[in-house]
Amino acid sequence: MTDAPDATATPAGDPAPADRLLDAALTHVPFDGWSEATFRAAIADSGLEAGLARALYPRGALDMALAYHRRGDAAMLRRLESTDLSALRFRDRIARAVRFRLEAVEDRELVRRGMTLFALPQNAAEGTRALWGTADAIWTALGDTSDDVNWYTKRATLSGVYGSVVLYWLGDDSPGHAATWGFLDRRIDDVMQIEKVKADIRDNRIASALLAAPMAVLGQIRAPRDRGGMPGRMG
Repeated sequence: MTDAPDATATPAGDPAPADRLLDAALTHVPFDGWSEATFRAAIADSGLEAGLARALYPRGALDMALAYHRRGDAAMLRRLESTDLSALRFRDRIARAVRFRLEAVEDRELVRRGMTLFALPQNAAEGTRALWGTADAIWTALGDTSDDVNWYTKRATLSGVYGSVVLYWLGDDSPGHAATWGFLDRRIDDVMQIEKVKADIRDNRIASALLAAPMAVLGQIRAPRDRGGMPGRMG
């Protein structure tokens, strides 16, 4: 008796079923958003069985939107790996990574529709997690090894930068998105100013003394053992 064929198996070179379904959805998202209508249309267009589609994306279009976001992160990381950034200042490496992430988007309407989806109260936590994941991917790719409270502050700050740049980019009609890249540089400069303030406080004896107790508590915070999550640990 032979084994039944794997429903998820694909011939060499063919896209995996999850990717096939997501690709089919992208033509519908600009019109119907990341919605149940898009999900059903993607099933019909891809030719996949509805049961398999539901197994791949249990929450339907929400899971597809998150998969599309992760696809963009992966494209950014591949481009970072193939680009020599050694001659750039660190702040420019961060800016370049954010730019690569935005340039991985084929159609801004896909992101705009995603912002609408994640603005819904029931989806806000997933949207925040996706944003955090992008920031974490950038810091990790650029060699961040922090394991204390700085692990959180770096990602929280970059999440804020990336989120604001995305909103600006969605409304930017300047040639080559030049206005967006200028806005990005200004936001990165703001982040660098925060880091300068933190360094000044450390170098100031009076400020260091006043903040010794709270800094001692913060010093006990560690990055999560599971890097996919935000909650951390003490000690």
